[in-house]
Amino acid sequence: MKKVYLLDEDKDGKLLKSLKKIMKKEKNVQLESIHANEIKEKDTPDMCIINEEYLSLDIKQAVRKIKDNTNVLTIVLSASDDEEHILDILKNDVEICLKYPTNYHIIYYTIMNLIKLLNKNRTVSPLTGLPGNNQIQTEMQERLDEGKKFAMMYLDLDNFKAYNDTYGFSNGDEIIKLTAKIITKYVLNEKDKNFVGHIGGDDFVALVESENYEEICQNIIAEFDKSIVNYFSKEDIERGYIEVENRKGVIEPFPLTTISIGVVEVTNEKFKNTLEIGEAGAAVKHLAKTIWGSTYVIDRRKNREEIFDKANQNKLNMGQ
Repeated sequence: MKKVYLLDEDKDGKLLKSLKKIMKKEKNVQLESIHANEIKEKDTPDMCIINEEYLSLDIKQAVRKIKDNTNVLTIVLSASDDEEHILDILKNDVEICLKYPTNYHIIYYTIMNLIKLLNKNRTVSPLTGLPGNNQIQTEMQERLDEGKKFAMMYLDLDNFKAYNDTYGFSNGDEIIKLTAKIITKYVLNEKDKNFVGHIGGDDFVALVESENYEEICQNIIAEFDKSIVNYFSKEDIERGYIEVENRKGVIEPFPLTTISIGVVEVTNEKFKNTLEIGEAGAAVKHLAKTIWGSTYVIDRRKNREEIFDKANQNKLNMGQ
């Protein structure tokens, strides 16, 4: 439930009544009117709308009281035609300033669009800016429901923990950002409604609706392998591996960081739900990780049982 406060001291309450009438179908948004002297007493809302025309406080004071130690999204409704005044309002961390009076539907859609943005920003990775697991599941389910054919790419870095142990988490974060940049470069385009998500850590998912997903895998791997050397010392590059001390104090060699991609061809005839897609993706990605260097493996369904058998056998062999 998103809480929206309307700071509007109009005794007739025309704005509040009009917005409530339009927003009555929005069950997940609670709109209520507050007075300027109630700001500190109320719970912190997700958003606040200030009607400057009916305000007992100076607009800057009102904004300061609302924004004090909070990140509340703020919309100001102003009747002013003075551009300097509008600029002054926006300079005080106000997200949007609308001309008022205006069509109430304009205010309504501004509120709802900001809420969508708020929801999106709260579910994205702070490191890469990419949407997380909830949105990944939603995007896959929508494609299944619409009967679309697409490829799900599950991307993961190899020997990344060893890199973090040697070079530190800050440098590791730079590799994560590099990986996100390369994936989005080759997956996202204007023609296809492709999608890239960040599960967390060094795990990414891409949904590709075009037929060129294999070429995309090849391009990602080529650029990743070319770029990753910039994150290692000259000594480690020449040697071809890094040396990491294990828990027993023994130095172990680890290959330089590479990328593995598991690809699953998806149609709603082949898969019933996103769980099945995820399981297939994990299996082919695991198989890719057993192959030396950066690589990709594709599950085209006809070879799916063979892929699962190989992946399971590799798990058993690694456990021995």
